[in-house]
Amino acid sequence: MRKLRMGMIGGGPGAFIGAVHRSAAALDGLIVLVCGAFSSDPEKSKSMAGELDLPPERVYGSWEEMIRKEAAMPEEERMEIVSIVTPNHLHFGPAKMALESGFDVIMDKPMTFTLDEAKELKKVVEKTGRYLCLTHTYSGYPMIKEAKEQVRSGALGTIRKIFVTYPQGWLSQYLEATGYKQAEWRTDPSRSGAAGAMGDIGTHAFNLTEYVTGLQVTALCAQLNIVVEGRKLDDDGAVLLQYNNGATGVLMASQIMAGEENNLTIKVYGEKGGLEWSHADANSLLVKMLDAPYQTLRAGNGYLSELARHNTRTPWGHPEGFFEAFANHYRNFALCVEARKNGGQPKAEWLDFPTVDDGVRGMAFIENVIASGKSEKKWTAFEV
Repeated sequence: MRKLRMGMIGGGPGAFIGAVHRSAAALDGLIVLVCGAFSSDPEKSKSMAGELDLPPERVYGSWEEMIRKEAAMPEEERMEIVSIVTPNHLHFGPAKMALESGFDVIMDKPMTFTLDEAKELKKVVEKTGRYLCLTHTYSGYPMIKEAKEQVRSGALGTIRKIFVTYPQGWLSQYLEATGYKQAEWRTDPSRSGAAGAMGDIGTHAFNLTEYVTGLQVTALCAQLNIVVEGRKLDDDGAVLLQYNNGATGVLMASQIMAGEENNLTIKVYGEKGGLEWSHADANSLLVKMLDAPYQTLRAGNGYLSELARHNTRTPWGHPEGFFEAFANHYRNFALCVEARKNGGQPKAEWLDFPTVDDGVRGMAFIENVIASGKSEKKWTAFEV
């Protein structure tokens, strides 16, 4: 297949995640970056032309200008997909305009600034018939795919208990006062939204529990904390979870655990056995059966499920990580877009990426956690 032409919104000078998205999009040779509006500052945006080897006329001063001018170009020249890597408050507007202008969208999480925006964006996706992929990175890892298939196959029996922990330490100090760009916007309610740590990494943890188990949260009880003095949004918290099959869970997300890096861990237990996966050893999946020795399954092996093998690029013993997990979402998204353009049906494994429905539930998680954290009643029905 020829390369799909991509435009990017955000990801300009000093942005961490923009470079990750560009690398992930390019990894499989299915996508090429042809244009962008890389900053809300027109001059900073245009400065990216040389760095990214783009024609100056295809680097725009605003995302509105980019979408408008690209849509007016001949079909064989204009961008076909849009990658949105801006702070949270600039997700909804670009996504809505891009979808309504005939472009498929891949974007960072959380999907929008509010739950109402998320619901509106879902209506736009349904009306336009375009694809929207949400880059919940960790569901792209091969051994998370394997965990999902182990649960789906019934190997663990009925799921009873879920533990997910996401500890970070990078916000243990008041970094937002030092000029650190990432800390500034992620702790700013006007750009990040109503939640801090729970919006930034708690949504990843929440999404992972529902992705791996196939269950949905129906109620929760949250405690949110602001540990660092002067901070405006939560930097630490824990949530008790109730799922739609009666299973219960515990979610912890914290960005003030000094010394921790990015050690996301999920444990799932059923009536017959359990699973454990850690981001620190992403190529391994620990299987703990009730009546058998522990097993460690390893990425790249032929004994894994088709879904896990589809999302693995190298033979066993060759580690794949963060960029490859991101790239799995980009590749599957691109394959689906191309299949539709050719009048074909995407394969089931291509469709295995986070969608607008995951985005709506992620925003519902944020708003329900905030409501529970403020409530004296604590237990809150999960409303979408």
